[in-house]
Amino acid sequence: MTKKCFRFNMTNEYVFKLIAGDEVVSSHDVAKLAGVSQSTVSRVLNGSSLVKPETVEKVEKAMKELQFRPNLVARSLVKNKTNTIALISEHLYNPFYVETTDKIVNIAAEKGYNVLVYFHFIGDDASLYQTVLSHRVEGIVMSSILIDDPIYSELEDLNIPFVTFNRKHRKGGNYIELNNGKAAELAVDHLAALGHRRIAYIGGPLHASTFYDRHEGYKEAMRRRGLKVLKPWIKMTDTREESIKAACGDLIKLRDSERPTAMIAATDAIALECLDYLHKAGIRVPEQMSLCGMDNIKISAHHAIQLTTIGAISAKNMGELAIERLIAILEQEEERPMPERCTLEPILINRKTTARIP
Repeated sequence: MTKKCFRFNMTNEYVFKLIAGDEVVSSHDVAKLAGVSQSTVSRVLNGSSLVKPETVEKVEKAMKELQFRPNLVARSLVKNKTNTIALISEHLYNPFYVETTDKIVNIAAEKGYNVLVYFHFIGDDASLYQTVLSHRVEGIVMSSILIDDPIYSELEDLNIPFVTFNRKHRKGGNYIELNNGKAAELAVDHLAALGHRRIAYIGGPLHASTFYDRHEGYKEAMRRRGLKVLKPWIKMTDTREESIKAACGDLIKLRDSERPTAMIAATDAIALECLDYLHKAGIRVPEQMSLCGMDNIKISAHHAIQLTTIGAISAKNMGELAIERLIAILEQEEERPMPERCTLEPILINRKTTARIP
């Protein structure tokens, strides 16, 4: 008993000295505290599957106690790795990408990776990709890819691992997406069940898989329910404020017999612009116009908004899933692992912007 107490006190003193800065904490110190070899600590740091879970737990506990931070620069030089990932995101005026960017950057940092963040704007594809590829990135997470984007083949030829989220290429690859066709069908079914027959759709560019699939899902669901789809009810925008509000204006200017009683917005960001326009135009939501979005971004649940929307049945957002997948690819030993394709199932989140038709 005395021996154990003595050892405990000595350990506490040793830990205190290290944390206080009297000594530089090294992997040797971690090994000493954990009661393992230095090579075992190295294996844990490198994510080796050869170390027993209980040993990993001991090493991680020692690292935490000593406030040990691995020298990522030194490790990357030894491995000839940069520990740098690129994120190519759509613009942040869509809050969906604020949420995914936050998760990607923070999870990557926790795993020891730096993230170079780039934002995609219409028309700058070539120069953007050239800039990204000029850096020694080990992998790319991107939400900017288009259905027939030539960057897909270029990245494959360069053997750069990449994962797309919220969008996918025609060839597939590693992607995380919502079942977008089904998401649009859920929105139509919800509004139709409330008695709506004139349901409009406001979307985005069809060269992006998300918008294409949601547009097709809307049309298919309307046909399946025997509902008319008039050409003036389908509005394609460039997802910018002016374009969205112009689309809303066109819809409410239709004569009474053609004016829709409900709108489906292809994203919550589009829906929020529509909500603002309708409010300023004196049209009450949902009493005079029902409105349903898609994506279930956090602000949609705000008590002052309460947007009915379609979300994913997943505890994690797409950014989390995408960065976790990319890091798994980078850290496994297979040279070119088989692509994983993840399609999340949608769910209706029924709030206050949709109602039964009067």
